[in-house]
Amino acid sequence: MTTDHGLRESRLVFYSDNMEQIDRVLGEFLRRAGARSAYLIDRDGHLITHVGEAGNVDPDTISALVAGSFAATKAMAKLLGEQEFSALFHQGERDNIQLSLVGGRAILTVLFDDSTTLGMVRLYTSDAVRKLGELFAKPKVGATAPSSLDPTYGSNADRALDDLFKDSKS
Repeated sequence: MTTDHGLRESRLVFYSDNMEQIDRVLGEFLRRAGARSAYLIDRDGHLITHVGEAGNVDPDTISALVAGSFAATKAMAKLLGEQEFSALFHQGERDNIQLSLVGGRAILTVLFDDSTTLGMVRLYTSDAVRKLGELFAKPKVGATAPSSLDPTYGSNADRALDDLFKDSKS
């Protein structure tokens, strides 16, 4: 992912203890808010984790659509002079979706129905977003994945390919 300043952000990296903490925060959120399910999705549209009832929702599809929706909304925010909107709400006849930016790097997607209220979801979402943001700020979360490749691998590979193609043209 590239920032607005052209700098490359490191991809979010999670370890098993981080995932357990994240899932605990999401589980507690669902219990308190009365929501049906929560998805944590990175801004590139990859599912990080899911807690609660999936129903007939395909996690990969909702992840891609949520990321696309947030990207489109960011463009609308800029038209209005805002950097971006940190929360979105979509209301249906029975089902609703609340999207909230977490630490600028992920999107908390909450699915809920009329068994709870938007106010309850928003109240507990802000607490969950704060807790998740704190987890993201810890050194293990957000670290760049270690590379096992030699730093000269790319240039060495380019030379080897050039040599291979030179030999095949002869």
